[in-house]
Amino acid sequence: MFFLLPCFYVCQGNRQLSSTLITTMIPRISFSILLLALLVIGASSTSTDANAPEFSYEGGNGPEKWGTLTSSYTQCSNGKMQSPVNIVNNQVTRGKTFKSLTRIYNPCNSTLINNGFNVGIHFEEYAGVMVVDGKNYTLKQLHYHSPSEHQLQGVQYPVEQHLVHRADDGSSSVVAILYQYDKPDPFLAKFMDKLTELAKENCQSHEEAHIAVGTLDLKLLKKQTRKFYRYIGSLTTPPCTEQVIWNILARVRSISKEQVEALKAPVRSNCKNNARPLQPLNGRQVELYAEIDHDD
Repeated sequence: MFFLLPCFYVCQGNRQLSSTLITTMIPRISFSILLLALLVIGASSTSTDANAPEFSYEGGNGPEKWGTLTSSYTQCSNGKMQSPVNIVNNQVTRGKTFKSLTRIYNPCNSTLINNGFNVGIHFEEYAGVMVVDGKNYTLKQLHYHSPSEHQLQGVQYPVEQHLVHRADDGSSSVVAILYQYDKPDPFLAKFMDKLTELAKENCQSHEEAHIAVGTLDLKLLKKQTRKFYRYIGSLTTPPCTEQVIWNILARVRSISKEQVEALKAPVRSNCKNNARPLQPLNGRQVELYAEIDHDD
């Protein structure tokens, strides 16, 4: 019975059932083991905001309806600087001077999370920083969308990874990496077994499944940043907050079909294809930054 506890409590929700289960177990286990179980519960369970309306990617609470679900989501419908967008090479402006995408990432303790609408990794320690125009943005988490949200030349790719950075003032900057079918992604390969575990957890609405990954080395995420696109947009999920600095890497990386299916498996059925539709630029300019003689 004891070994069922960590798995059972990964999803936080039914507290009455939790108390009943613990009560029935007390005669069978020592107080020290029960205390250890409670510590595991506290370390591995969490829940999303139960007051936030549930959104999805189809039906009555799909992207076209996000802005009507609650007043805090109105930017999803009324915003003029929304994301994602289609990037067309003959419509971008080349930066007059190259702006290096300076990123310093550290190995850190990480947790794999399924929040129902996507799968991601939250960093439990200081994961590193990205510098944009002299301002520091700390890496907070990464997550995946399938298929890709941003498009290059009208091409939608199987997967898009978002590395979310935040500054001390609350502003955000995101690095987007696109993936096409080919060889397995070496970074994702480091926690494929944990993705399989995550898919086995049955969480209800407003619950998150958490699985410890251990220390991840993020250096693989820094490769191929000599050419990227930048524009000002928004979060691609509610509340669709604007003034997000987007940095989309031009080099498309590889991922296997098995890895894509593993990313889709844990999320809700109405979020399996969790890409928000393209949004109009509304006069915004997309800038291209590339090192001289390095156009790949």
